[in-house]
Amino acid sequence: MRPLVAAPDLAVELASAVPPRVLDVRWRLGGPPGAAEFARGHIPGAAYVDLDTELAGHGAPTEGRHPLPAEADFQATARRWGLNDGDAVVVYDDVSGTSAARAWWLLRHAGVRDVRVLDGGLTAWTDAGGALESGTAAPAPGTVTLAFGVLPTVDADGAAAFAADGLLLDARAGERFRGEVEPVDPRAGHIPGAVSAPTTDTIGPDGLLLDADRLAARFAELGVLPGTPAAVYCGSGVTAAHTALAMEVAGLRVPALYPGSFSAWSNDPTRPVATGDA
Repeated sequence: MRPLVAAPDLAVELASAVPPRVLDVRWRLGGPPGAAEFARGHIPGAAYVDLDTELAGHGAPTEGRHPLPAEADFQATARRWGLNDGDAVVVYDDVSGTSAARAWWLLRHAGVRDVRVLDGGLTAWTDAGGALESGTAAPAPGTVTLAFGVLPTVDADGAAAFAADGLLLDARAGERFRGEVEPVDPRAGHIPGAVSAPTTDTIGPDGLLLDADRLAARFAELGVLPGTPAAVYCGSGVTAAHTALAMEVAGLRVPALYPGSFSAWSNDPTRPVATGDA
């Protein structure tokens, strides 16, 4: 299935006899949650998704800031969003897909085949003349059945193995990779052997994802070619999902995701941390 949908195409689909289920995943590091923004205006028929509480579980610091939710909890949540088996799903945010990609990845991982990210997010929707509605009406509960395991994941040992013998991409901003700043995690730097690959570099100045050829060229510069096994991490497993999205758009193999990411790694004193560009 195509992982992206353009705003004009979504408008046509929403007017069809069988519209997709739309999920609003507005979220920013440090908050506040996007529920108030959703209530002020969202794509008609959308359901609000709270990334911190619905797309993540909670555990020890060594599990990271956004560990994956329990499978049963995520299924119950998806049913509250109104999802049923066979539904097409479109997810969006207001940060060019860097938050919505977490929902895209989790739903794909849980077995939903037809799930796409709105390219350019809410800005692209309104720029294309899309209407907004206000309020917080809950959708009718769904009956979807989900099971994790469709997409690959790695734990800390697996991430270290990719860094040593394969290709481990770090999707955070370059200054965090180099250890120049660290706003949230206990240690600054990166997993030794990782390659800096900021996911923001996959987004054009118009807020849209770069086209497939430009994405493929960018990943080739990082060492990712068709068939190359790779893994990806970020601060807590959110923007790493956006890198996975970009790689799929580029026609590359979806990388293994390290859900704990650097927030888990840096909380484990037995794990080394590197700084600088190398």
